[in-house]
Amino acid sequence: MQSPQREWAFLGSSDGFSLLLKRNCSISPKGMMLVFAVLALVTLGIATGFAMAGAWLVLPFAGLEVAALIFAFIWTARHAGDYERIEVASGQVCVEVAEGRALQRHALSTRGLRVQLAPQQPRVLLSGADAAEIEVGRHLEAQARRGLADALKRTLSL
Repeated sequence: MQSPQREWAFLGSSDGFSLLLKRNCSISPKGMMLVFAVLALVTLGIATGFAMAGAWLVLPFAGLEVAALIFAFIWTARHAGDYERIEVASGQVCVEVAEGRALQRHALSTRGLRVQLAPQQPRVLLSGADAAEIEVGRHLEAQARRGLADALKRTLSL
């Protein structure tokens, strides 16, 4: 769930170009907890069966497996709400990037702003006149990044 501070930054925005790019999260937090619980119970149940049959060394490895699952699910949950918000209005491009717990806001003037696809990276670069660069489009596939770059170029040329 997103914290309210992340969403308030762009409330009441103007009629200009605005775009929200998010990760594709196909499972709800409740569903993710259910999957984790089932996997952990099955793993520990099988390990307990082997331990009762005399193979006690299975239990520590089952514990390591459950610990790795916990780490993977926490990392996934922490990044499920990642997003990029791009807004063009009043001669400025505002970009808000949320990754994990970090939230960054950038503002560039549309004057002298260039939009280009990064040559070696899967991102779109916004290059300002003051040599500032912002990467956007990290949650998009290659074709969608090209579409984003084209849409930004069209919007900035108006």
